Amino acid sequence: MSPTSYPDSQTRDAVASCQNHLPTELSGGTVVFGFDGFVDNVRQAGTNAGSSGDERITTLREFGEEIVTSAAADSSLAISWERHGQRTGGHVSHLSRAYQTLGFDTTLVGMCGDPTLDIFEREFEASTMYSLGDPGVTDAIEFDDGKLMLMESGGAATLDWKTIESRVGIETLVDELDGAKLLGIGYWAVIPELAGIIDGLREKVLPKLADPPEHVLLDPADIRELDEEALEPIVAATRRLAAEMEVTVSANRYETKELASVLGAHTSDDIVADARVVFDSLAVDRFVGHSVTESVVVSDDGTTSVSVNPVDSPELTTSAGDHFNAGLSLGLVEGLPETAAVVLGNALAREFVRTGETPSYDDVASAVTTYDAQFE
Repeated sequence: MSPTSYPDSQTRDAVASCQNHLPTELSGGTVVFGFDGFVDNVRQAGTNAGSSGDERITTLREFGEEIVTSAAADSSLAISWERHGQRTGGHVSHLSRAYQTLGFDTTLVGMCGDPTLDIFEREFEASTMYSLGDPGVTDAIEFDDGKLMLMESGGAATLDWKTIESRVGIETLVDELDGAKLLGIGYWAVIPELAGIIDGLREKVLPKLADPPEHVLLDPADIRELDEEALEPIVAATRRLAAEMEVTVSANRYETKELASVLGAHTSDDIVADARVVFDSLAVDRFVGHSVTESVVVSDDGTTSVSVNPVDSPELTTSAGDHFNAGLSLGLVEGLPETAAVVLGNALAREFVRTGETPSYDDVASAVTTYDAQFE
């Protein structure tokens, strides 16, 4: 492929870096994820009960028009839906599933049921799991141009540090985190008491670790679900954690825009500008904003945007962001430069959206090798 296949030099250079640094085999090891947990119902919407495939509402825009038309007519609206799959979801499940597929030892500390639900037991039989309570439920309606997610937060809405202390215990957390390569925490938006949890980890667990996690990944999700009184302490706790550990915060395009607005009183249609504002406001090691067309990493080393071409006919978009985070954090865990790690995030997420399945490392490596082909 010729260098002109790439849309810009930053993308070309980042991809070349990823190709040069990508290991033949992954290092493996332990990764730990907390503290949410969901059961995801993947659905499609139709215009009436028993809709055929031809009557499916295919775009989010069309779905919105159905609602607007009904509201304008002062009429009720009935839209059918069908469940096309069910799986565990949320930060803990999606990241654990991805890393499990990649051959790492995964530990889940999240809302997996009380007692643990069969669906979690089946999916993560080979993992270590500590349940903190009942999971939330997400009905994710898939469209060709996006998705609508209807969520119940479950036990995460009332989760606090005392609950984690009583149900898991300090010494167990120390055992699981000592020597771990990655700690992933999600989501800010569904755990209002997350500030106390982050501070609890920093104050009571971190000092006891002989070999603390090399990286911490934080996922805010849609912060509109939090009021300002809950968000400010989480941001402050994140800053305190970043003073002691390497912290990466990663958010999708809309979440990045919201963070820039709330934290920096900044509004923009440019993800690069928004990402810079968020990075400056959070004082973490790096901030990454990702979208279907580009992903941006901002750190003290500078700002880099890496383009990605949207999948023409996506098989599944729900949890694409979590799969991006899996690839991004994998790159950091494996010691790739941060721009190369963003390429790995784009590649893993794109493979997931294209196939609807969590990709193997061979699949991801192949996607990196042929990255420029998507732009032809």
